[in-house]
Amino acid sequence: MMLRVGLIQTRTPATQAAALAQIEPLIRQAAQDGAQLILTPEGSNLLQRDRTKMQDALRPAEDDALVAGVRALAAELKVWILIGSALVANSSKKEGGAEKAANRAMLVAPDGRIVQTYDKVHMFDVDLPNGDRYRESSLYAAGQAACLAQTPWGLLGLTICYDMRFPHLYRALAKAGAQVIAVPAAFTRPTGAAHWEVLLRARAIENGVFILAPAQGGQHEDGRATWGHSIAIDPWGRVLAQAKDDEPCVVIADLDLDEVAKTRQAIPSLANERVFAAPDMAS
Repeated sequence: MMLRVGLIQTRTPATQAAALAQIEPLIRQAAQDGAQLILTPEGSNLLQRDRTKMQDALRPAEDDALVAGVRALAAELKVWILIGSALVANSSKKEGGAEKAANRAMLVAPDGRIVQTYDKVHMFDVDLPNGDRYRESSLYAAGQAACLAQTPWGLLGLTICYDMRFPHLYRALAKAGAQVIAVPAAFTRPTGAAHWEVLLRARAIENGVFILAPAQGGQHEDGRATWGHSIAIDPWGRVLAQAKDDEPCVVIADLDLDEVAKTRQAIPSLANERVFAAPDMAS
């Protein structure tokens, strides 16, 4: 079975309406190029480093302009769209409310319905060597479960950005039946240059799956810089298509889903995996 996908590389601004205006022509281009499944990056609706401004801007998914716009586009264009993630309030905003927000992937069917969601499990809480400091857990509630989505082409595994550093999540998705795993991201430039491609190729090879990683790219209006280089990888670890830089663009790739079974037959690591005891540090 063949599947044509479109990876949207964008440079999300600091408001949902501006984000929709930027991403809509890219989604239309992907659909025009024949993509049946279109994927957008992490934080497709809003990127804002200032915590106070971010909290003021967050809306529940049902009130978010980007989410509503993408749902309308899916229905108009008759395509599947994965909103790689939208940063959304967990409930209607209330004066003095302290509930944490969600970094949430949303799969939209061709009739505009959201048919599956996934909240990012692993929070990016780090101090980078260049002095950048990130504390996602201070604003977002971590997801509690791995997630698969049923599509006409089989099961799609949902992950987000920093999740890629936790191989056990990808193994769990593959063993549960995922043939394709999405990794929408807003990767920093220092870590992107060092780890982006090698980690994604490793996740594909380890699990015999297609990896689809649409990314944010470039210098954003809130001051952050993201790596770009959106990429599609086959189950053997070969790069099928990749953005050449961090500029907004559409990356088209054709997936032969039969390659999943062929690869897993050639290297049956999922079948050969064994349960083992953790090392006993006391001894």
